[in-house]
Amino acid sequence: MNDQRCGYNHKKPQDFHSFSSSSSSSSIPHLLATMATFTTFLSKPPTNISYSTPQITPLQFHHTLNLSIFTKPKHHPLTKTQKPPLFVTNAVVSPKEKDVSNTDERVKQVHSIDEFDEALRSAKDKLVVVEYAASTSQQSRKIYPFMVDLSRTCNDVEFLLVMGDENEKTKALCEREKIEKVPHFSFYKSMEIIHEEEGIGPDVLEGDVLYYGDSHSAVVQLHSRDDVEKLIEDHKVDHQLIVLDVGLKHCGPCVKVYPTVLKLSRQMDGMVVFARMNGDENDSCMQFLKDMNVIEVPTFLFIRDGDIKGRYVGSGKGELIGEILRYQGVRVT
Repeated sequence: MNDQRCGYNHKKPQDFHSFSSSSSSSSIPHLLATMATFTTFLSKPPTNISYSTPQITPLQFHHTLNLSIFTKPKHHPLTKTQKPPLFVTNAVVSPKEKDVSNTDERVKQVHSIDEFDEALRSAKDKLVVVEYAASTSQQSRKIYPFMVDLSRTCNDVEFLLVMGDENEKTKALCEREKIEKVPHFSFYKSMEIIHEEEGIGPDVLEGDVLYYGDSHSAVVQLHSRDDVEKLIEDHKVDHQLIVLDVGLKHCGPCVKVYPTVLKLSRQMDGMVVFARMNGDENDSCMQFLKDMNVIEVPTFLFIRDGDIKGRYVGSGKGELIGEILRYQGVRVT
């Protein structure tokens, strides 16, 4: 079982708090038709590309570089005195995906501190994902195609590439940002760093981007107790089940489970409402966690008609789906 949570005290939650005195339950019979979809979802691996154990490479600075994986290759035959490019991308991607110089590419390579700071300023409150790489890092070239793929699907996120050993200016940038090993991913919002990762694989990268992107319409983003109460009031009429994902900004299991939440929100659109709140975003959110007796995260609250029907604590994908179906009135055998 891949169930993880932050705050391992294993205390049983106290009685549920209610938003109103009413108590009712309803089921959606046609939800049974989605069981095959969930079975496929449970059995489908996160990616169809095999990936070795992530590694990190100490950042070494060189004056002579070969950035062949990050620039468009010249189309002329090799002579006897020429050597093939230093890098050959091993990931299973099409030639177009390898060509970062393609005009539709959204990953912007920056070459100095000034360019970097301007890119962060231009992004304003958008999430900015920065990969710090090096021409000598095999892991950098393995993970880069996956960042390119994410850039094509996450239009509300900005992606930057910094080759730390490109020149003295990029070296100075890495030193300022305290980058010592690559690949290193930093996540910025409003010119402030909010999260960092080293030596990660594509699944973790995708989870981080989705979690910190914070503007995915399929999951309602809640920023205060008032937001929660409004959401509950809005769905008293249609009696839809609300699944409220409560977590913390820097909780690893919260990040891990979020892609599952996002995918379920799309698959169950019209049947279940998914929402999310980070307890450490502000005082109102933190007070909400205390009022709801949330002592471990991620915690999922199941709400219908103003009442909290139950909760699930953990990050297990299968367990979460089972709990959602149970509170929808679907018997899972």
